[in-house]
Amino acid sequence: MNWEQLLSLKRFGDTYKRLRKEQDQTRVGFEVDYDRIIFSQEFRSLQDKTQVIPLSQTDFVHTRLTHSLEVSVVGRSLGRKVGQKILEKYPYLKEVHGYTINDFGAIVAAAALAHDIGNPPFGHSGEKAIGEFFKTGKGQHYKAHLTSQEYQDLCDFEGNANGFKIITQNNLRLSYATLGAFMKYPKTSLPKKPTNHIADKKYGFFQSETALFQSVADDLGLLKRSNTNMSYARHPLAFLVEAADDICYTIIDFEDGINLGLIEEEFALEYMSKIIRNNIKPENYYKLSSKQERIGYLRALAIGTLIDEAANIFMQYEDAILNGTFDCALLDKSKYEAQINDIIKISIDKIYQSEEVINKEIAGYQIINKLLGVYTKAVNNNFDGNASNYDKLILKGLPKTIDFTNESLYNRLLAVCHYVSLLSDSKAILNFKTIEGVTF
Repeated sequence: MNWEQLLSLKRFGDTYKRLRKEQDQTRVGFEVDYDRIIFSQEFRSLQDKTQVIPLSQTDFVHTRLTHSLEVSVVGRSLGRKVGQKILEKYPYLKEVHGYTINDFGAIVAAAALAHDIGNPPFGHSGEKAIGEFFKTGKGQHYKAHLTSQEYQDLCDFEGNANGFKIITQNNLRLSYATLGAFMKYPKTSLPKKPTNHIADKKYGFFQSETALFQSVADDLGLLKRSNTNMSYARHPLAFLVEAADDICYTIIDFEDGINLGLIEEEFALEYMSKIIRNNIKPENYYKLSSKQERIGYLRALAIGTLIDEAANIFMQYEDAILNGTFDCALLDKSKYEAQINDIIKISIDKIYQSEEVINKEIAGYQIINKLLGVYTKAVNNNFDGNASNYDKLILKGLPKTIDFTNESLYNRLLAVCHYVSLLSDSKAILNFKTIEGVTF
C-alpha cells in the first residue's frame, strides 16, 4: 500500500479526482468529514447510549457520545504525531501533493468520531442480544431462507459493520480515506476468525454493503489477504483509530469506576503510576483537593504517555503495516502492555461485572428481543400480505427512511436490526413499554 493512494479524498459519486493541492485550505475535505459526522442524527443519538454504566444518571459517567468525542481528540493527536513523521519520511507527499500534518489528524479524528456510531442501545450486550435473537431465539427459523453468509451477519450482528452501513448510506459522502480508517475489520462475516490476525477478529461490512466496500478498497489500494474470501489488510490509519479507542476505554472507563466508587482511589495511583512514572510530579498530585481532580491529573498524564507510545510503535512497524503483515493492535507491542492489562482486568472485575451493569444488560436483552420479535413479524407479515391490524399499527411507528419492503428477506431483517440499532437506550425502553401496553 502507498500513502498517496491511502489519503484519497474521493467520495461516492465523484466523476473526477480530488487533488489535495486544489483543496480549500480553510476547510479541507477530511475536515468536512468530521463536520458531517458530528451533525448527523446517528451521532447525536450516542448521547443516550451506554458506554460503561447503562442508563447512569450521574453527571460524570461517559455515554457513547462523550466517549466518541474523547477518542476523536486522542485520535487527532495520534494522527498529527504520525503525520509529522510520515511527511518527514516521504517528503513528496507534502512537496508534490500538498498533504499536511493536520490531514492525518483530521482523517483519524473523523474515523474515531464515528467508530461507535453503529452500536445498538445497551452497549456491546445490545449487539449480542440482536445476534441471540437469530441464533437461539424466535429469529432462528429464518435460517433456512438465508444464505450462510446472510445468516451469519445476523447471528453475529456487528456494530462496526452497522457503522459502515450508516456512514456510507446516509448522504454523508465521506472521503474514502476516512472510510478506510474507520474499518478495523475489512472482511465479511464468514469465515469467522480464520486467523489470529487483528483484522480477522470481527467483520466490517454486511453483505448489503459489499459493493460499497469493494469500491473503497480498490480506490485505496488495500491489500487482499485471501484468494478465496473477501478479506483485506487494514488501512494503516485504522490502527491509530483502534489505539485511540483502546487508550480511552482503558484509562477513562477505569476513571469512571473510581468516580462511581466501584474502584478504590488507591488503585488509580498504584496502577496508573506505573505508566506515568517518568512524568508524574507527586507534589502536584497531592496538592489537589478532590478525588476527581487527582484522578483527572493521573488520567491526563496516562493518556499523553500512551499517545506518544502508540505513535512511536506505528512508525517502528510502518513498513509491516503498509505491507499488511503487522497482525496485532499497536498497544499489544507497548512496553506498558502488562500495566494496561492490569487496569483492564480490574475494570472487568469491578465495573463491567458489577451488579448494576449486569442487571441493566439483562433488561436490555429482554427489550431488544421483544422489539425484534414484534417488528420482524409485522414487516414480514406485511410483505406476505398477511398483516394484522396490530401489525399495521406497528408499521406506522417505523421510520419511512428505512426500506422494510425489500424483496430480499435478508434485507428486510437487516433493516429491522438496523432500525433497532439506531434507537437510544431511552427510546428502546419507551418502544418496549408501548408494545407491552404500560405507557398509560
